[in-house]
Amino acid sequence: MPRVLVTGWPSFLHGEATAGDVLAMEAVRRGLTGAGVECDLAWSPVFRPGGLDLDRADPGDYSDVVFVCGPAHGEQIRELHRRYARCRRVAVGVSVIDPDDPAVTGFDAVLARDAPAAAPRPDLSALPPTGSVPVVGVVLAPGQREYGERRRHGGVEEELTGWLAARSCARLVLDTRLDPRDWRLCTTAAELESAFRRLDLVVTTRLHGLVLALKNGVPALAVDPVAGGAKVAAQARAWGWPAVVTVPEDGAAPLLDPAELDRWWDWTLSAEAAGRASAAPPSGTMIGELLDVLGAR
Repeated sequence: MPRVLVTGWPSFLHGEATAGDVLAMEAVRRGLTGAGVECDLAWSPVFRPGGLDLDRADPGDYSDVVFVCGPAHGEQIRELHRRYARCRRVAVGVSVIDPDDPAVTGFDAVLARDAPAAAPRPDLSALPPTGSVPVVGVVLAPGQREYGERRRHGGVEEELTGWLAARSCARLVLDTRLDPRDWRLCTTAAELESAFRRLDLVVTTRLHGLVLALKNGVPALAVDPVAGGAKVAAQARAWGWPAVVTVPEDGAAPLLDPAELDRWWDWTLSAEAAGRASAAPPSGTMIGELLDVLGAR
């Protein structure tokens, strides 16, 4: 009975793991296991620490090695041929740039997605199924020197982003700054709000990250990076929004409680939070007071 080691660029210590590569490798695994073929996936220890890596995948344990996706070229693939010389080696869903490259000719069979003088074929990453996770906008505040010794922005950002990295979600970094000179930033507020409306959740240390989320009906998990709380916590109170975390006055590390963040994460992704965020904004804006001050009404 064959036993297959599924590899790709995400398998190499000095390789690169793209979403397309990983999806293609997993599609091959599904196809093999669905046909009753035993297989393992090899991952770079950088990408997936603790997984099966090429150093621990004994060539004697496998009848076949399948290399999936990406360009078929380079020394790392040639080393794969040398290490697994006794195995049958097959490339599938790869791009062949030079058919005479030893990285290509070392395979017993090449099922290319594109190659010279060959019709292109759909990439394996397109095969179902694909997962669905929350899309989370991340809006972080800069140092805000006006708060002096109460600022905890650096430590809060480090702890918050470290916690967020472990959450299963699609993270989208957004900046409330507008600048027509920088293509990475929005030019108008309408552009930024259009992005907010497509999110499931906003995680933010900025006042306007919180406000623009709630204004557009999107739940927010707000963290006030100023010891004891400042304008972010105050704005949450103005909106009657409960999902706000404040840093203790003493500023002792750790600044944030992961368990508290976990609780608010679960709540902000709930139907209750979505309904509350979709409610009307708070009444009693300061425009009327301004008109009174100016004698304009």
